[in-house]
Amino acid sequence: MNFNQAVFEASFGTSSQLPVSDMPEICFAGRSNVGKSSLINKILNRKKLARVSGRPGKTITVNFYKLDSFRLVDLPGYGYAKISRAETERFSWLMESYFSTGRDIRFVFCLVDMRHKPSALDMQMFEFLQNGGFSFALLLTKSDKPNKTEYREMLNYFNEMDELRGTIKIPCSSQNGDGCEQIKELIETILQKEV
Repeated sequence: MNFNQAVFEASFGTSSQLPVSDMPEICFAGRSNVGKSSLINKILNRKKLARVSGRPGKTITVNFYKLDSFRLVDLPGYGYAKISRAETERFSWLMESYFSTGRDIRFVFCLVDMRHKPSALDMQMFEFLQNGGFSFALLLTKSDKPNKTEYREMLNYFNEMDELRGTIKIPCSSQNGDGCEQIKELIETILQKEV
């Protein structure tokens, strides 16, 4: 599977704009500023394919990246406080529509900053995916930031969470590429399974 041939396909800001799902989709979901776009760029070996910003809340659309046999989907970051109530409601409706309209969603990568415990919104996302029957893994981003002791402590913390028992957890970094090969291997395994 060639991850280097990805192309940006389209962005959609409202649920009515979402196209019909005609290929398997692998999604990336997480809080604003958790590093979704940077990690997607690293996985695809591209510097600027997914739009990256130092300002949280930049990804306000559902962004599709097309590969040979599937799409990667960068979902809007949640939890950014400095947006209007109307925008928050639009995000919520867009996300709900994305997940509830019969798309061929094969897998969801939930991203959490490895340096911090999951927020209430992260926990809601885990519960939503579990209740919806979606297969997902936890990507512990920014794994290059903690020192060795902090890294071990936080990895143990996530591994021992009752809410995430049996969930795959992958420490990863868009800076040094930690975990990216494991993520790509998991995507290949998922797509090879019969549905």
